[in-house]
Amino acid sequence: MSEADKTDNMPIYQKAEQIFRLTEGLVQIIPVENEFLQETTVRYMLENAMLIPVKIAGAEGGDLYDLRMENAAIIRRAARELYVQAGSLRFEEGITDKDYIELLRNTIEEFRLLFIDWVASFDVWNYIKDSWGLFNPPGVNAHDKDPDEDIPFNPNDFFESDGDDD
Repeated sequence: MSEADKTDNMPIYQKAEQIFRLTEGLVQIIPVENEFLQETTVRYMLENAMLIPVKIAGAEGGDLYDLRMENAAIIRRAARELYVQAGSLRFEEGITDKDYIELLRNTIEEFRLLFIDWVASFDVWNYIKDSWGLFNPPGVNAHDKDPDEDIPFNPNDFFESDGDDD
Protein backbone atom coordinates (compact mmCIF):
# COMPACT_ATOMS: atom_id res chain seq x y z
CA MET A 1 0.00 0.00 0.00
CA SER A 2 1.43 3.38 -0.98
CA GLU A 3 1.86 6.27 1.47
CA ALA A 4 -0.96 8.13 -0.30
CA ASP A 5 -3.27 5.13 0.13
CA LYS A 6 -2.35 4.88 3.82
CA THR A 7 -3.17 8.56 4.30
CA ASP A 8 -6.42 8.26 2.35
CA ASN A 9 -7.52 5.44 4.67
CA MET A 10 -6.80 7.33 7.90
CA PRO A 11 -9.98 8.29 9.80
CA ILE A 12 -8.69 11.84 10.34
CA TYR A 13 -8.04 12.30 6.64
CA GLN A 14 -11.44 10.88 5.71
CA LYS A 15 -13.08 13.26 8.21
CA ALA A 16 -11.11 16.16 6.70
CA GLU A 17 -12.40 15.21 3.25
CA GLN A 18 -15.93 15.08 4.68
CA ILE A 19 -15.44 18.60 6.10
CA PHE A 20 -14.35 19.80 2.66
CA ARG A 21 -17.37 18.27 0.93
CA LEU A 22 -19.76 19.69 3.54
CA THR A 23 -18.16 23.12 3.16
CA GLU A 24 -18.57 22.93 -0.61
CA GLY A 25 -22.25 22.18 -0.09
CA LEU A 26 -22.74 24.85 2.54
CA VAL A 27 -21.31 27.66 0.43
CA GLN A 28 -23.81 26.74 -2.30
CA ILE A 29 -26.70 27.89 -0.09
CA ILE A 30 -25.17 31.32 0.55
CA PRO A 31 -27.14 33.81 -1.56
CA VAL A 32 -25.24 34.79 -4.72
CA GLU A 33 -26.50 38.36 -4.43
CA ASN A 34 -24.75 38.77 -1.05
CA GLU A 35 -21.44 40.03 -2.45
CA PHE A 36 -19.83 40.47 0.96
CA LEU A 37 -20.38 36.84 1.94
CA GLN A 38 -19.42 35.60 -1.51
CA GLU A 39 -16.15 37.57 -1.60
CA THR A 40 -15.06 36.98 1.99
CA THR A 41 -16.75 34.21 3.91
CA VAL A 42 -17.12 31.77 1.02
CA ARG A 43 -13.53 32.28 -0.08
CA TYR A 44 -12.09 31.83 3.39
CA MET A 45 -14.30 28.88 4.24
CA LEU A 46 -13.24 27.01 1.11
CA GLU A 47 -9.60 27.93 1.69
CA ASN A 48 -9.69 26.60 5.25
CA ALA A 49 -11.58 23.46 4.25
CA MET A 50 -9.04 22.69 1.49
CA LEU A 51 -6.08 23.33 3.75
CA ILE A 52 -7.02 20.69 6.32
CA PRO A 53 -6.61 17.51 4.23
CA VAL A 54 -3.62 18.96 2.39
CA LYS A 55 -1.75 19.61 5.63
CA ILE A 56 -2.64 16.17 6.99
CA ALA A 57 -1.07 14.64 3.88
CA GLY A 58 1.96 16.91 4.32
CA ALA A 59 2.37 15.89 7.94
CA GLU A 60 2.12 12.22 7.06
CA GLY A 61 4.57 12.59 4.20
CA GLY A 62 7.13 14.56 6.22
CA ASP A 63 7.00 12.28 9.27
CA LEU A 64 9.40 14.45 11.30
CA TYR A 65 7.97 15.64 14.61
CA ASP A 66 8.66 19.32 14.03
CA LEU A 67 7.13 19.29 10.54
CA ARG A 68 4.13 17.33 11.73
CA MET A 69 3.55 19.76 14.59
CA GLU A 70 3.85 22.73 12.25
CA ASN A 71 1.22 21.21 9.97
CA ALA A 72 -0.93 20.35 12.99
CA ALA A 73 -0.88 23.98 14.11
CA ILE A 74 -1.99 25.12 10.64
CA ILE A 75 -4.74 22.47 10.61
CA ARG A 76 -5.96 23.56 14.05
CA ARG A 77 -6.13 27.19 12.98
CA ALA A 78 -7.98 26.35 9.75
CA ALA A 79 -10.50 24.10 11.53
CA ARG A 80 -11.16 26.66 14.26
CA GLU A 81 -11.62 29.46 11.72
CA LEU A 82 -13.94 27.29 9.64
CA TYR A 83 -15.99 26.47 12.74
CA VAL A 84 -16.42 30.18 13.53
CA GLN A 85 -17.08 31.13 9.90
CA ALA A 86 -19.81 28.50 9.63
CA GLY A 87 -21.28 29.61 12.94
CA SER A 88 -21.44 33.22 11.79
CA LEU A 89 -23.73 32.16 8.95
CA ARG A 90 -26.46 31.30 11.49
CA PHE A 91 -27.16 35.01 11.78
CA GLU A 92 -27.28 35.80 8.05
CA GLU A 93 -30.59 36.45 6.37
CA GLY A 94 -31.23 34.54 3.19
CA ILE A 95 -29.65 31.31 4.37
CA THR A 96 -32.54 28.95 4.72
CA ASP A 97 -30.96 25.59 5.57
CA LYS A 98 -29.38 26.32 8.96
CA ASP A 99 -29.16 22.57 9.70
CA TYR A 100 -26.31 22.38 7.19
CA ILE A 101 -24.33 24.82 9.35
CA GLU A 102 -24.74 22.66 12.45
CA LEU A 103 -23.85 19.54 10.47
CA LEU A 104 -20.54 21.11 9.43
CA ARG A 105 -19.81 22.36 12.95
CA ASN A 106 -20.57 18.93 14.44
CA THR A 107 -18.29 17.29 11.87
CA ILE A 108 -15.49 19.70 12.81
CA GLU A 109 -16.03 18.71 16.45
CA GLU A 110 -15.71 15.02 15.47
CA PHE A 111 -12.55 15.95 13.58
CA ARG A 112 -11.16 17.70 16.68
CA LEU A 113 -11.40 14.47 18.67
CA LEU A 114 -9.59 12.53 15.95
CA PHE A 115 -7.02 15.33 15.75
CA ILE A 116 -6.16 14.99 19.46
CA ASP A 117 -5.35 11.28 19.05
CA TRP A 118 -3.50 11.87 15.78
CA VAL A 119 -1.17 14.48 17.31
CA ALA A 120 -0.59 12.24 20.34
CA SER A 121 0.64 9.54 17.94
CA PHE A 122 3.53 11.66 16.59
CA ASP A 123 6.94 10.11 17.28
CA VAL A 124 8.74 12.61 19.52
CA TRP A 125 12.08 10.91 18.85
CA ASN A 126 11.90 11.44 15.10
CA TYR A 127 12.79 15.12 14.89
CA ILE A 128 15.21 17.71 13.70
CA LYS A 129 15.70 20.43 16.30
CA ASP A 130 13.61 23.50 15.48
CA SER A 131 16.00 26.40 15.98
CA TRP A 132 12.99 28.74 16.14
CA GLY A 133 11.76 26.89 19.20
CA LEU A 134 8.12 26.46 18.21
CA PHE A 135 7.82 22.81 17.32
CA ASN A 136 10.41 20.92 19.31
CA PRO A 137 9.39 17.78 21.16
CA PRO A 138 8.98 18.00 24.94
CA GLY A 139 12.35 18.47 26.64
CA VAL A 140 14.10 19.93 23.58
CA ASN A 141 14.90 23.62 23.72
CA ALA A 142 15.87 25.90 20.83
CA HIS A 143 18.97 26.95 22.82
CA ASP A 144 20.14 23.35 23.26
CA LYS A 145 23.20 22.23 21.37
CA ASP A 146 22.16 20.59 18.12
CA PRO A 147 23.23 16.91 18.33
CA ASP A 148 23.77 16.84 14.57
CA GLU A 149 26.61 19.36 14.89
CA ASP A 150 28.91 16.58 16.18
CA ILE A 151 28.48 14.51 13.04
CA PRO A 152 31.50 15.07 10.80
CA PHE A 153 30.39 15.87 7.30
CA ASN A 154 32.48 17.26 4.51
CA PRO A 155 30.34 17.98 1.46
CA ASN A 156 33.41 17.71 -0.75
CA ASP A 157 33.77 14.06 0.29
CA PHE A 158 30.14 13.44 -0.59
CA PHE A 159 30.22 15.14 -3.97
CA GLU A 160 33.67 14.04 -5.12
CA SER A 161 34.05 13.56 -8.79
CA ASP A 162 35.31 10.20 -10.03
CA GLY A 163 37.40 11.99 -12.63
CA ASP A 164 35.06 11.20 -15.51
CA ASP A 165 33.39 14.27 -16.94
CA ASP A 166 30.52 12.70 -18.88
